[in-house]
Amino acid sequence: MLQPKYPPLLLFFAALLMVSCHSTEQGTRGGENAAIGKLEAFDFTFNSTNMTHFAYGIAANVVAVLLYGSNFVPVKRIETGDGMFFQWVNCAAIWVVSMVGDLMLQSPKFHPIAMLGGVIWATGNLTVVPVIKAIGLGLGILIWGSSSLLMGWATSRFGWFGIAAQDVSRPILNYCGAGLCLLSGLIFFFVKTDVELHPNSESIPLLIDRRTNSGSYGPSSSEFWIDVIGPKTRRFIGCLLAVMSGLLYGSSFAPILYIKSHSSCRDSIFHGASVYDLDYVYAQCSGIFVASTVYFAIYCAAMNNRPRVYSRAILPGLLSGLMWALATYCWFLANNYLSAVITYPIVTAGYGLVAALWGSLVFREIKGLTNCFIFFLASCVVLTGSLLTAISKL
Repeated sequence: MLQPKYPPLLLFFAALLMVSCHSTEQGTRGGENAAIGKLEAFDFTFNSTNMTHFAYGIAANVVAVLLYGSNFVPVKRIETGDGMFFQWVNCAAIWVVSMVGDLMLQSPKFHPIAMLGGVIWATGNLTVVPVIKAIGLGLGILIWGSSSLLMGWATSRFGWFGIAAQDVSRPILNYCGAGLCLLSGLIFFFVKTDVELHPNSESIPLLIDRRTNSGSYGPSSSEFWIDVIGPKTRRFIGCLLAVMSGLLYGSSFAPILYIKSHSSCRDSIFHGASVYDLDYVYAQCSGIFVASTVYFAIYCAAMNNRPRVYSRAILPGLLSGLMWALATYCWFLANNYLSAVITYPIVTAGYGLVAALWGSLVFREIKGLTNCFIFFLASCVVLTGSLLTAISKL
C-alpha cells in the first residue's frame, strides 16, 4: 500500500536533510545577523559557492513540497470525527519536533510575538478535517494553497501588517502571477470530488459515554455536522472553509516577517533580532500548541467533558505533525539559501500538486474525463502563476 509506505520514507529523508543542512549552516552563521542576512538573497552569478547554496535550497524546497503535500495522507482513511482531537495530537507532535530543533539551534532568543503566527495557523488548522471530508484531500489542499499564496503575496508585496513592502524587478509578471493564482482558485470551484465520508475503520469514538450509544441521551452515532448536510451544501462549505484556512495559513508568518523587517530599526524593540528564519520556528510552534490546547479545552467543555476521541487517529496524527514540522524546517532552510520570495510560491503551488496526485491517483477523488480536465487545467494555471511570481523578483 502506498499510504503507509512512503510518508515515513519522506520523513526520514527530510530529517537527514535537516540535520546535514543545519550542520553546514552553523558554520556560516558566525553569530552575526549581518552575515546571516547575506545568505537570504541568492546571487545568480555562477560560481561554486552560489551553486552549492542553490543546490541546498532546491533540495530543501523539494523535501518541503513532498512533506507538506503528503502530511495529511496518513489520516485520509482514518476516522477522525469532528477533527478536534486530531488537530490537538497533530499540533502536539509539531511542538515536540520544534523543541528538538530549538536544542539543535542552541536555543536562540525567544520572541513571544512570533507565537501569534502559531495561533493564526492553529485557527486555520481547525478546518482541516471538515475540508478533507467535504471536498477531499487533493482539492482541499489546492484551494487553501492558492488562497495562502495570494495572502502571502499581498502581505509582502504591499507591506501589510507593518511589514516592509517588497519591490519587484518585473511588476507585470508579478501581477500576472498573482492573477493566475486567483484564477486557478476560481477554476477549482468547478471540480467535483467523490469523497468517502466514513472510512472503513473505527467509527465509534473511545470517550463517548456508553449511555449515549444505548439511547439514554445524545446522538446514537458518531456523525459530524459535515456528514449530515446535502452534497451541494457540503461542497460549498468545504470550499469556503478551504479559502478561509488558506488566508489564515498565508498570514501566519506575518509576525516573523514583522520582527525581521524591524530588526535593523534602532528605535524598535526588535532591533538586532535574528533574520535567520529557523530561529523563530520554536516560538511559532509554541503558539500552535498553546492555541490548539485552548481550542481543545473549549471543545471538551462544550461537549460536557465527553470529547470524541478516536484511537486509530493518534499515531497518524503524530506522524502528520512530524511531517509538517520537518517540512517547515526544510522550507525555512530553503528560504535562507534562495530567499522567501522564490521559495514561497514554489512551495505553496508544489505541495498542492503533490496532494492532487495523492487525491486523484491513490484515493480516486477526481473521477470523469471533464472533471479531470478541469482539475488538470487549474493545476497548470496555479503552477504557472507561482513560477511567474517567483521569476518577477529575479
